Amino acid sequence: MIIRNLYLGCGNFTEILEGAPGLSRTLLSQRLKQLERLGVVESAPKPDRRGHHYKLTSAGHDLFTVCQSLGAWGARWLEIAPENLDPFVALWSMCNALRRDRLPDRRVVIRFDFTGRPRRERYWLLIELGDTEICKTYPGLDEDLYITAESEAFVKWHAGQLTWTQATGGPHPTRRHAVADKSLPNLERPQHVRAHQASLPRCSGAHRLK
Repeated sequence: MIIRNLYLGCGNFTEILEGAPGLSRTLLSQRLKQLERLGVVESAPKPDRRGHHYKLTSAGHDLFTVCQSLGAWGARWLEIAPENLDPFVALWSMCNALRRDRLPDRRVVIRFDFTGRPRRERYWLLIELGDTEICKTYPGLDEDLYITAESEAFVKWHAGQLTWTQATGGPHPTRRHAVADKSLPNLERPQHVRAHQASLPRCSGAHRLK
């Protein structure tokens, strides 16, 4: 997860941690130091001297290619363990790889309701000028679309283990509901691309996607 997050543009400690649910601050600190010693990651103090900026070295980029291949192999041959069926992680990863050329030139707010977990989960995806942000609490903006999805189907669709037809045709299908008659972004599972983020309206419990 650390290598993936760095590849997707997470540059500081907090951003890397937000994209690695379940990883403690202590363990992340240890892993980053180890990756630096191995020549996979390099860091430099921030201009304000508050923390460091991290990035992959050439060896790190090559390692990410290896991780991609392992991920593709695992998605094809291994069953995802129940504890790893986290829809937030899948949504975070998916949004970092959105097809920017297919996004509208206005703000879009999409609500995601995930079922099939011990506690129903709800997130809001904000898209504006090619930038994205996930909020865990209502951002106070009108919703353009809301999606209800069974968590396991959503994660397995994102991992490539289910087709869109299978994900939407099961006993608890994924459904999309338009709130208003507006042009909405293409939400097909994208190819991995770098995301370049800028300033967006902040909301409580929000996660910047870098």
